[in-house]
Amino acid sequence: MRGGWRALWLTLGLGAAGLTAPLVGQPSRSADRYDDHFRKYSKRFFGPAFDWRWFKAQGLTESGLDSTAKSRVGAEGVMQLMPTTRREIASKNPDMKQVNDAEWNVAAGIAYDRSLWRLWAQDSVDRYLPEFMFASYNAGRRTILTAQRTAQDRQLDIRVWPSIESIAPQVTRWRYRETVDYVKRIDANLNRLDSRGRLRSR
Repeated sequence: MRGGWRALWLTLGLGAAGLTAPLVGQPSRSADRYDDHFRKYSKRFFGPAFDWRWFKAQGLTESGLDSTAKSRVGAEGVMQLMPTTRREIASKNPDMKQVNDAEWNVAAGIAYDRSLWRLWAQDSVDRYLPEFMFASYNAGRRTILTAQRTAQDRQLDIRVWPSIESIAPQVTRWRYRETVDYVKRIDANLNRLDSRGRLRSR
């Protein structure tokens, strides 16, 4: 992963599922129509210093920023929220029940990211926090914890994402290629955004 993750991690000062995603950088309609939502909820859940463009890159990866997107397994909206995830978030944030509303879909996705971030921070995953957060968003935290156990059995450092990537094929019932590619495509989409969050022309 390129240096973008490290910049994100240092900015926070925290220490040292859905659709088959669209092609990188091919959003539906206007690529900046939800920027205010990404800015607002990034600030609310991660703080003003956090780079909101990460979540726009995630939205690009999840749905191409299509608020009407729905996967074959029931994930919906810009952030492709699964029904169980929606219920979990709504139980803590009653105003986020309207999954079909683009603003609340973005808000709920970023709120879920934040809950995952906190869990991984408690587990002393620091340098690679973003990778673990986004991988868990895609595959579920339990899957990544299982991958960590597999890495530990092979005497690898379970706190670093390259260890998880290296043992991924050995983790049963994990569509690991999708998850590993998902993390990489978020980074690729971020690198297509300029400093204002606008997609650069090819």
